[in-house]
Amino acid sequence: MNARRVDGILDGLRGRLIVSVQAPPSSALDDPGAIARIAAAACEAGAAGVRIQSVAHIEAVRDRVSRPIIGLIKREYPGFEPYITPTIEHARAILRTGVPIVAFDATQRPRPDASTPEAIVDEIHRGCAVAMADCATAADGRRAYEAGAEILATTLCGYTAETRDTVLPALELVRALATFGAFVICEGGISEPESGRAALDAGADAIVVGTAITGIARRTQAFAEALR
Repeated sequence: MNARRVDGILDGLRGRLIVSVQAPPSSALDDPGAIARIAAAACEAGAAGVRIQSVAHIEAVRDRVSRPIIGLIKREYPGFEPYITPTIEHARAILRTGVPIVAFDATQRPRPDASTPEAIVDEIHRGCAVAMADCATAADGRRAYEAGAEILATTLCGYTAETRDTVLPALELVRALATFGAFVICEGGISEPESGRAALDAGADAIVVGTAITGIARRTQAFAEALR
């Protein structure tokens, strides 16, 4: 992907909201058509892009939405911790859908195919897409940035053994990632507009919000439990 197209994609997301539209495997919303309609509704309401999991869901959303799609595959492997686009083959599967941005686990934990963040970034670039590094620490971000990842995100902060007690949103990580010169996305723990604004003020170029917007199951459970 040439630099002009990369700049165009990132400029379209700068200062904007990206909505993560995903559903638990057991949910009634775990359906390509349902995910596509929710993604379209989010874009109609002002989302600059969407973050979508699985090839089937990406393809359904692609037919309904003209805004940029961040694609990923979640797959768990016994004995390995990375589960967001954890292998090169998963990155290739996403690239075949034609999405402009591919998200992947950028932590330094072992992967089931013994690949590295550098190898995954190279594969994404060979597929003419933008690499979005889902980081847990500043060290993850530096390594991904040096490998050529255009986007550094705080997605995994708070979800690794090293960062489990971090208060989210991870504004200190945002500040650290912003020093590298990449496009920074704050993802995780943004539960209201005010925390999204705080993330931008801390140096994020854009934010991703998921459960706070699309988490119907969690919100319903909270209300139901409060009434018991």
